This record gives sequence, structure tokens and C-alpha cells, in this order.
Amino acid sequence: MSSSETGERADPAAFDLAGGSANGAAALCLHGLTGTPYEVRPLGEALAARGLRALGPALPGHNQTPEDLARSTQNQWVEAARAHLAALRADHTRVFAVGLSMGGLLSLMMAAEGRVDAVVVVGTPLSLPRPVRWLVPLAKHFHPFLVKREGSDVRDRAARARHPSYDVMPLHSVHELVRLQRRVRARLGRVRCPILVAHGALDRTANPRDAHEIRDRVGSEKRELLVLDASGHVVPVDYDGEALARATAEFLGQYL
Repeated sequence: MSSSETGERADPAAFDLAGGSANGAAALCLHGLTGTPYEVRPLGEALAARGLRALGPALPGHNQTPEDLARSTQNQWVEAARAHLAALRADHTRVFAVGLSMGGLLSLMMAAEGRVDAVVVVGTPLSLPRPVRWLVPLAKHFHPFLVKREGSDVRDRAARARHPSYDVMPLHSVHELVRLQRRVRARLGRVRCPILVAHGALDRTANPRDAHEIRDRVGSEKRELLVLDASGHVVPVDYDGEALARATAEFLGQYL
């Protein structure tokens, strides 16, 4: 993990939060590439306060080392999401997916497969810039890791300093992300469940236009778009984190 600029890094551990009332609902909360469950925990806590169980696992290759992540694949990420949802479905009558960035792509995939009753996606990148898509398949063999000099895309400096994430981005993982993006884009029309699409207006990692494309292309009758004006990519721990947490809990609370 990165060393902090100031103070201690936040706890990156997976979480399983029991709701305060038995309403038979659960949410799978999925983090982004090189991130940790910490970055979606505020959303899980808001859902648990509404009585839902909130499960936030570490996806394959995460909460380990960059080398472990470089050996993981998008198929492993998808299979992990499917397995966690199946386990939740065995114990709960209503199951939702909440995902940030890559976790948003996985949540859209689960929604397209009919595995969830509603979905919330945040800062979800449908594609990367064309030069990146062209260069990464070759560059990953010569420069396997890209140093993240500016840290995580969080506008709140104090939040950015304590944000746990790898210091480097494995280019193999970026290539796997591109493959996952292609799969998800081809399936957007199959998403039929209610969806809330949220995005930080100051996001430098995922283009805010992608939120509009997701909203426009899904097949859901119930679809909402939320733009958070003061935040970057990792909205749940940025300036608009509390507003996003409230909106997430209110949106999913309609489907209990």
C-alpha cells in the first residue's frame, strides 16, 4: 500500500455490515481497480443504517500486492462478483449491487445478467482514451507498472492522503479493464432493473460523459442520473460523499 502524505491510512479491509432491522435485503458493494473496500464502505454504512446488509469484499488481486493484481483477470473479477451475489441471494429476498469505477462495470454486468433487483454505479468508465486502448496491449510487456504520481483521484486533500490504494497501476490490469469495458458496453441494453448512475463532475479518471451514456443506453424503465459537483473519481470518500451515501440509501430504499 502507499505511504500516507499525512497521518494514518484508512482501514482497507473487507466489510460485512448487518442492518439494524430484518428487511430481507442485502447490497454487494464493489470497489475500483487498485482500490480497496474502504472506498465504498461509506455507501455500505448508509445502507446498513437503513436496515440492509452491506457486503464489501476485496476483489481478486486487491488488498494484496500490485504483482498479485497483475496476475488477476477480468474473468476472475466477474466470477467473484457472481459468487458473492449468489451467496447473498441464498440468504436474502432482495439483492442490490453498488459499484465504484471497475466495481460499477461489474455491477452493470450483474444487472445485465439479471442477478440484482436494483443497481447503483459511481464513476463508471465505459471506455479509456483511444491511445491508451491501442498502446496498453504492447506497453504492458515492456513497462508492467505505471507509477501513480498524484495518488487517487480525490479532490479533498485530507481524504486523498488517507486513501489506501496501490502506488502503481499494473498495465496488465488496465488491459483487463479494457476487455471488461467491451463486455459491459455490449450488454448495457440488457440492464432492466432500476438504476442510479452517479459521477463526480471533476472526475479525471472516468469521463463524466460516460454517466450520461450509461443512463441513456440501459433498458431500465426507472433510471436516475446524479452529478456530484465538488468531487473527483472516488466520490464516496470525497467532498460529496455524504450526499452520495444519502442518495444511494434513498434510491435502494424504494425497492425493499
